[in-house]
Amino acid sequence: MTDQNPDQNPDHQDHDLIPDAQDEVKGMMKQGLQHPSTKPVLTGAAIGAVVGGILPVVSWPIGLVAGAGFALYKRLRP
Repeated sequence: MTDQNPDQNPDHQDHDLIPDAQDEVKGMMKQGLQHPSTKPVLTGAAIGAVVGGILPVVSWPIGLVAGAGFALYKRLRP
């Protein structure tokens, strides 16, 4: 029987994504463009909106949200 640190166990699932994302968004709202995550998330939103506008089924608002969400996820879990 071995006790492993969850950080060292590759099978460990990190279930703190939602609280981390909430903290990150709150920080972005308070600090605006001074926050280190704001510019990458806005860039992801812009790219998602352009791709959403090009694709026939997806509209630009869905692409904007998806792009921002993906960029935020990549900031939290590189």
